[in-house]
Amino acid sequence: MKKKKADSLKLLFAVSESVPFIATGGMGQVAGALTTALAESHPDYDIRVVLPLYATFRDRYEPNMKFLGEISVQLAWRQVYCGVFEMSTGGVTYYFVDNRDYFDRERAYGYFDDGERFAFFSKAVFAVMDLTGFAPDVIHAHDWHTALVPIYLKTRFYNRNIRSVFTIHNLEYQGKFDSMTLGDIFDLGPEDEGLVTYDGCINLMKGAIVAADRITTVSPSYAGEIQIAGGFGLEPIIRENAYKLTGIINGIDTKAYDPEHDPLLPKNYTAENLTDKAASKRKLQTTFGLPKSQKKMLICLVSRLVSHKGMDLITTIFDEMLKLDVQFVLLGTGDDTYECFFADKALQYPDKVGVDIAYNPEIAGLIYAGADVMLMPSQSEPCGLTQMIACRYGTIPIVRKTGGLGDTIRDCRAGEGNGFVFEEYDANLLLDTITAAFDLFKTHPEDWQNLMRQAMGCDFGWDVSAKSYAEIYEQLQTS
Repeated sequence: MKKKKADSLKLLFAVSESVPFIATGGMGQVAGALTTALAESHPDYDIRVVLPLYATFRDRYEPNMKFLGEISVQLAWRQVYCGVFEMSTGGVTYYFVDNRDYFDRERAYGYFDDGERFAFFSKAVFAVMDLTGFAPDVIHAHDWHTALVPIYLKTRFYNRNIRSVFTIHNLEYQGKFDSMTLGDIFDLGPEDEGLVTYDGCINLMKGAIVAADRITTVSPSYAGEIQIAGGFGLEPIIRENAYKLTGIINGIDTKAYDPEHDPLLPKNYTAENLTDKAASKRKLQTTFGLPKSQKKMLICLVSRLVSHKGMDLITTIFDEMLKLDVQFVLLGTGDDTYECFFADKALQYPDKVGVDIAYNPEIAGLIYAGADVMLMPSQSEPCGLTQMIACRYGTIPIVRKTGGLGDTIRDCRAGEGNGFVFEEYDANLLLDTITAAFDLFKTHPEDWQNLMRQAMGCDFGWDVSAKSYAEIYEQLQTS
């Protein structure tokens, strides 16, 4: 029997991070931007978000929150306190799950008890519904941290008339745990073991893929790649469930990333007036202690310094790249090996290389605006936001054709494009592509400016993506 469409679709996001409160990576940015875009494009929707009340933002936002009450969450043999706070902004209602034992920590993830912390949070999602009386038509869960939400819908809360969407942001992190945690940590019974067990362990991502009514991931190409290779062992499960899988490219917040109005830039600029972009380049060179020169191509890297981001390709050709008349700046943290490599190169080439081993959004904004080229030679990239932000500021991406990079960047050497693209994961191809960009920058400045305008003219907003998600929600609501 089909459900009758209500006047207002009721949507609940269950997510471990979301801007404006916390974002450790792309998922938090996507969750915040998508809910905001949905609220703007579908004002008839009742959109609510539930996320942990982390110590990292508690002091800043708690004065603006309303305490709704507390409820006890049953997690296996434990009765656990759950406080619920509420705050509304941008047409979205946010519920914050309070438990200081689990969430009053220096960072969101990376603890020995992460499995228990997010099992509690997933159970707390249902407790929030009970406390507030909000009964959503659709719950949208994200990555392994809330993978238990669609699993619990099938195993513990099956009597609730709620449909589920599960989004895979990064399949590399699957929520794998020892099989002994099935009952004691995750409050699942022997009858549920087949749902969540895979390759000899508990795999929460696998369970959510099977349990959810619809699955999405963050680009069409990535949706295809993870069925063949790049699924980190889950390829057979994804192929079995491909009938409910959709790839939807992420967008970016075009109001937040806007060179015409960005308050952090020394001078604002547009595609029609690119001259003032030079002020950001000068400030960037000064910030990193490099000689000020508009004639030197300034290559940048804003990334986690880990292998799948293509760091081995960059390190292999780094000295050859610097033989060109270029400068290089880096912002990011990651594996010690790569951090030490780039720090050493900054000492070896003080007039060419500037490195900041850190996470600093303000410096990142200056890099987007001040650099000429953004490197993204990823081995795998589900979607990527950096290349879209770079285009917005007229900084030309050099990317490998994988996942969302291939869906958003077109090679300018093949006609009208917005960047440079190479296909095989090969260091020499990366160097050849950098050299091609360098040659265009140096010898055809008018063509380079036209390329910048082409990149800045790309529409990477959330309107189209939000519409695609809305179609999925409404299909579930009426099915």
